[in-house]
Amino acid sequence: MHPKKNIKPNRKIRVGVSIGDYNGIGLEVIIKTFSDARMMDVCTPVIYGNLSLIKAYNESLDVSDFSFLEIADAAQANPKRANLVQVWDDESTITFGESTSDAGRKSFLSLEAATKDLASNKIDVLVTAPINKNNIQSEDFSFPGHTEYLANYANEDYPLMVLTHGDLRVGTITGHIAIKDVASQITEEVILKKIEVLQKTLQQDFSIAHPTIAVLGLNPHSGDNGTIGSEEKEIIIPALKKAEKQGTLIFGPFPADGFFGSPGYKKFDGILAMYHDQGLTPFKTISFDEGVNFTAGLPIVRTSPDHGTAYDIAGAGIASASSFRNAVFSAIDIFKNRKLNKTLVENALTKR
Repeated sequence: MHPKKNIKPNRKIRVGVSIGDYNGIGLEVIIKTFSDARMMDVCTPVIYGNLSLIKAYNESLDVSDFSFLEIADAAQANPKRANLVQVWDDESTITFGESTSDAGRKSFLSLEAATKDLASNKIDVLVTAPINKNNIQSEDFSFPGHTEYLANYANEDYPLMVLTHGDLRVGTITGHIAIKDVASQITEEVILKKIEVLQKTLQQDFSIAHPTIAVLGLNPHSGDNGTIGSEEKEIIIPALKKAEKQGTLIFGPFPADGFFGSPGYKKFDGILAMYHDQGLTPFKTISFDEGVNFTAGLPIVRTSPDHGTAYDIAGAGIASASSFRNAVFSAIDIFKNRKLNKTLVENALTKR
């Protein structure tokens, strides 16, 4: 998945959108976002789904005056409209708040079509609405989530989930794995690779020349010098020392329980947690409904809102579109930063 970068000057970024589970709030936040005509001033949206499904959703949200432009191919996208690529033709029955096999199957069809167009340069970035990680499972999708699916598609071994909002950026050493498996997955090699990925993304995607990175400990009180677990002494600290010798501005490991309790976390450009909930729980407490999930370590740009399908409020018309809208803006900014920084590096090398 290495799309060409033949981007014409001043052309709006083409934002591909997979719809996620249609029984959740994904389509609601998509429609709410692109009902604002000002979004078409900054991007060309291309949604992958089904027109009849969109119409049914429009009616449920009482926004029947808004419509997507149906197109057969993303290459035909109208830069002044919100476009819809028809991915399937059969009817879908919306049952808000319920997990159904049809919703899972079609969430994958949407993702698959968008991913293929991203790889062939028909769209520039991908924004994914929330999937149900259970009903999407099939012979074609046997992954814990979007991150692992896209990493496999791109043949990348070390993707990094980064939650971002403003100057707060939190990545996780391990991803969608069970707590009982976390400790065995934390090795010097993995820590060093994730630090490398985070540093690179902070530089190329967020334009921070010399980023500072904080790393959290695995055990309570970061092990208390080996009293509560040995991972810090035997694995984490040696990895941080190696990263420091390689020139990384790395700090830690910090006890996770109090790290976000004081304003000290704000002085770091990036933070690495050891596992999913250790990083995402404080992040969502601070930035819920505003944060963005960005998959670093891939040759493409993919973002998503920081929430799930939210079955409990699906169909009520009360879902906030803030996180999804921010995901669109973040994808555009990251794409532009990556292209700009690549150009600056290439120009610098040419002048040598």
